[in-house]
Order: sequence, then structure tokens, then C-alpha cells
Amino acid sequence: MPVYFARPRSPWQRGSNENLNRIVREYLPKGVEIPSDPTYLSMIAADINDRPRKIFDWKKPSEVFSELIEASASTA
Repeated sequence: MPVYFARPRSPWQRGSNENLNRIVREYLPKGVEIPSDPTYLSMIAADINDRPRKIFDWKKPSEVFSELIEASASTA
């Protein structure tokens, strides 16, 4: 299986990684120690995971999931 590596100093080759780093830096700026409080880290993860997404027409993933569950329940 071929394996490809991004070239150094070529962030456009690492799109999803760079995007996640930018989002995480909103909560944990560079140079700040990462807290060990699991509740706080879970809150950050929940905030990041429930952001509106362009692919879902700017709905949150939880809203899309609820719509799918409701649609599934109404057809059953």
C-alpha cells in the first residue's frame, strides 16, 4: 500500500490536521499548559464535535442525528 507524507512547511497538504489544530488553539492557546481535568477536556471535545457543519447545511451534528431518528421513527 502506498504511503504519502506531507512535505515540511506545506500546511495545505495537511488540511484536516491544520484545521483541527486551529480549532483546538481557540480553547488551548500555544504555550498554555493542557489541563488534566477530564471534565474540562470533555467540555472542549463536546463543543468542538457539536459545531455547525457546512456539509450539513450549517446544522449541528446533533440536530442532524435527531432529524434522522425522528424520520426513522415515523417510517417504522
